Amino acid sequence: MKRIALFPGSFDPFTKAHEDLVRRALPLFDEIHVAIGINSAKQGLLSVDDREASIAGVFAGEDGVKIATFKGLTVDYCKEIGARFILRGLRNGKDLEFEQAIAQNNLILNPDVESYFLLSRSGLSHISSTIVREILRYNGDVTALVPDAVLPFLER
Repeated sequence: MKRIALFPGSFDPFTKAHEDLVRRALPLFDEIHVAIGINSAKQGLLSVDDREASIAGVFAGEDGVKIATFKGLTVDYCKEIGARFILRGLRNGKDLEFEQAIAQNNLILNPDVESYFLLSRSGLSHISSTIVREILRYNGDVTALVPDAVLPFLER
């Protein structure tokens, strides 16, 4: 049986911290599905199509990474793609508290799906999509915060 993990998020935009997490988790799983959750009530910085294309550019040539979008509950999407693991990153204690509650509720909804947490690598834990968007709002330089493949989508 394939070890398939789902890495869900809004990824608006995808950051170097996201990329690092996926690359570090690749040896643990046969496939990692980076899945952009669609929330029609939210207006993002990047369109869903641009997010998907930019992430695909980051992992071009990487067979173990699949890029997709989904709506609805994360555990339902896990079932749809055959994922038994949800991959999440932890930057700090606040993230742990938030992610722990989600993981426990996901286990109630689907006991066959486990959440795996990876700590952010030193030097990347300060990066978040929210901070990147704020820097962009004031025309700041985000080249140190996002993968090169994402930059063209932010320059539009």
